[in-house]
Amino acid sequence: MKNIVMFFISIIFSNFHLHAQQKANQQTKEPIIELVASYSLARENRDTILLKKILTPDIDQLVSNGEWRAGINEAVQGMLKSSATKPGTRTLTVDKVRFLDADNAVADARYDITNDDGSLRRMWSTFIVVRNKGQWKIAGIRNMLPAAL
Repeated sequence: MKNIVMFFISIIFSNFHLHAQQKANQQTKEPIIELVASYSLARENRDTILLKKILTPDIDQLVSNGEWRAGINEAVQGMLKSSATKPGTRTLTVDKVRFLDADNAVADARYDITNDDGSLRRMWSTFIVVRNKGQWKIAGIRNMLPAAL
């Protein structure tokens, strides 16, 4: 009987520990999810001040048409041009965050653009993020438009 009680106590403790660990992981992911949301907001509002605040100076971006943008000025100008020439509502939804270490992570997001004509363009974006002096910033962006198989 004692073994059965100890077995159930260990299961309860294990479940409690797992729940606590999952909650801690979500809390550490939250700043990165918020960073991607800030990026989305900055793009939507064409807010260059916010973009320059959340991007690293040496950011690089690969967009779905194969264009590389290197450095913050080129990236911001390309983002503004893209938003102006391809209007629509952009929605980024972080699907997962993977930490490489305490100060570097990769965030994968669904990237949907609802065009003015109502059509939907479904893509993926990967954000390479770094923490410097306690603040998360975007160091790289990779956009991908899946090809039909």
